[in-house]
Amino acid sequence: MAAQSPGFTSASGIYNSSETPPAFPWNTYNFCNAPHVNAAHYELPPQAVAAGPGAAQLLHVSVVMRHHKRTLGPPGGAAWDCASAIQLTYDLGGKAIAHAATTPAQHPFARAMWRGTCDAGQLTPGGLRDAARHGKDLWELYHARLGLVSAPRPRPDEVWVRTSTEDRTMQVAGAMLAAMGAGNGRGASVGRVHAAVIDSLVPAYACPTANAVRDAFEAVPAWTAHLQENAPLKARLDAVFGTAGLDAWASWYDHFFDALTARTCNGHPLPCSGDGSSCVSEADAASVFAIGDFEYDYIWHAAQNASMYTSLTFGAFFAELADALAAPTFGHRLALYVGHDGTLVRLLAGLGAVPLRWPAFGAEVVFEVWGVVGVRFVRVLYEGTVIGGLEWVRLAEFVDQLRALVPDRLFERCMGD
Repeated sequence: MAAQSPGFTSASGIYNSSETPPAFPWNTYNFCNAPHVNAAHYELPPQAVAAGPGAAQLLHVSVVMRHHKRTLGPPGGAAWDCASAIQLTYDLGGKAIAHAATTPAQHPFARAMWRGTCDAGQLTPGGLRDAARHGKDLWELYHARLGLVSAPRPRPDEVWVRTSTEDRTMQVAGAMLAAMGAGNGRGASVGRVHAAVIDSLVPAYACPTANAVRDAFEAVPAWTAHLQENAPLKARLDAVFGTAGLDAWASWYDHFFDALTARTCNGHPLPCSGDGSSCVSEADAASVFAIGDFEYDYIWHAAQNASMYTSLTFGAFFAELADALAAPTFGHRLALYVGHDGTLVRLLAGLGAVPLRWPAFGAEVVFEVWGVVGVRFVRVLYEGTVIGGLEWVRLAEFVDQLRALVPDRLFERCMGD
């Protein structure tokens, strides 16, 4: 059987291109490249306009986002080419080393990895292009149009960057800064990271109590029914991916979703089994995408105790964000946090932006802090559209809302003390 070419473009979602067709609304859900704030579609807060000329001032913007599109994890099938997206690693004063990923044909485990020049999980060239466009659009809006950042190029005292420890989040930040005018030859930009084992942005810190909460709500019919109902689909996918009997691929559809969207978003055909006897159909791939949305909404929103699970696993970042927004004088005008899908889904759940869909590549939540006659307000946008209920909230009240999402004695709660 030949692999079927992916054609997933509809008003309910795009899964095969970074470009949204012009016939669709600009903010159509595009998993390959989420809509984001941009000068062409941006509208000032009505409250800022009503205050009169010069009465309202944009003081600060924080952007929390998912990285752009990447390669998948092995096995991969078709070749993946990252030759035009070379990663460099070096310490200041040392020689830059370019990453050149290869899979030698004679390697005894070559069959476990795809052919080509990409490593598992790194940003693809298309993902880098999308990140650069994202940075350009942010700069055109908040620098050129709104004057939030005064300098012609991002400066460390005005633009602050935070990433996870994953290379792809740093790649996105670098591409965005370069597109903002930082260039690639003016020294290093600082991207703040937390130690991998306690990173709040992924999040990655251990929380056995949260694990127990999730185990409980994934043991009830509201969850198990969808696994049973889709058993024939799971069997067909296992035949292609060789994943029968692997617990990580049986408990939810996360791995299938990642494996398929990485292909469809980067121009690869849907996969076939090693002997070519079976392939993933477009209908089955579409089913996986729908199941992924259901699972993300259930885990972080609809399940009993989902809010507790979100607060336990993301409380450290809710606290970090609250502290940053509550600062009486902002040390920087624009803050950029580049994380993962798990970052965005928890943030959206905490903000009440429900029901949830799987956060797309490049999805962003933007927090605008405005000052009007000495009073500060916050407006929150997701994928360029204002979130209902967060159109114009006093900053102090909003910070209190964030802090209410942080469990008391979070470490002790997580460890069961």
